[in-house]
Amino acid sequence: MLKKTNLFLILAIALFFGGRYLWMKPKFDPGQKAPLFSAPMPDGGTLNLADYSGKYVLLDFWGSWCGPCRAESPNLVRLYREYQPKGLEIVSISLERSANNWKRAIQKDGLYWDDHASNLQRMKDPIAKMYGVREIPTKYLINPEGYIIATNPTFAQLESTLDEVLTK
Repeated sequence: MLKKTNLFLILAIALFFGGRYLWMKPKFDPGQKAPLFSAPMPDGGTLNLADYSGKYVLLDFWGSWCGPCRAESPNLVRLYREYQPKGLEIVSISLERSANNWKRAIQKDGLYWDDHASNLQRMKDPIAKMYGVREIPTKYLINPEGYIIATNPTFAQLESTLDEVLTK
């Protein structure tokens, strides 16, 4: 039989991890409409999510200062090379304070797609808040009708889904 202290400890641990899961969980689930936004691009232009209607979009929240994000860069480049000709676009939202660090990271990591944006407000970025991003990297896969079809998929899950939907 468990002692009351052990039971309390188990309950406290369960509440901690359950609460952390709910806090870190992205705001939107598959099947929900992706909110539209616009944001500044490195070249001074404006990126509008509405412009990607009719395409599959991987919305990638990242930062030049984020080690796990930078470690994913080669996988993103590979994914873009393979699936962009079939209809995938990657829209990268960088949670930055420094435009110079942001531009340097894009260049250094070879993130050669044009679809980069940042409000330079780090984790207070209005797009990150809109999408409930509390940690990065965070990803959403959006279908051509503007609905989220995957939240934080692994690269294996992304490839499987893209193989299925882009080869029909």
